Amino acid sequence: MNEQSYPEFTGLELSPRKVDYLKFILGKGGTVKTTEISSGLQVDPSTTTKTLNELANAGYLNHVPYRGVDLTELGEAYTQFLIRRHRILSLLLTHYGLSSEEACSEVSRFEAFVSRDAVDKICSSMGHPMFGVCGEISHEECLHEENHR
Repeated sequence: MNEQSYPEFTGLELSPRKVDYLKFILGKGGTVKTTEISSGLQVDPSTTTKTLNELANAGYLNHVPYRGVDLTELGEAYTQFLIRRHRILSLLLTHYGLSSEEACSEVSRFEAFVSRDAVDKICSSMGHPMFGVCGEISHEECLHEENHR
C-alpha cells in the first residue's frame, strides 16, 4: 500500500502530537505497547490511551487493549508521507544555511502545518532529491502526481 492509494489526504488531518505518535510507532515497527509509547513520548498513560483510541477510530491504527497498537494500511501510507515531508522540508532549510541538526529541529516545529500539495511542489522544485539530511526520500507519490497533471 502506498500514499497514492489514499489521494484524499492533504497531510493536514492530524495535530502535531498525533503525527509524533504515528512516527514513533513506525520507528518501532510492528506492535508497540502503550506503555512504551507513553515512555518514549513522555506522555501520561491515560493521555496516550485516549490519543491511540482517536487514531484507531480514524483508521490509522489497529488498537488491541492490553496488547498494543500497529499501523493500518492507511496509517502506514500516511506515516510514510509524514517521513517524506520531514525529509524534504529539512533538506530545504539546509539550502538556506541551517545545519542538518538545526533544520531537523526547526522542521519538527512546523511540519504538521505543511500540506501534501506544498510538499510535492517543493520536492519538484528541488529536482526530486533522493536523499535528505534525515535519510532517503521516496518520490513515487509526487512523480506520479506530476505525470497526471
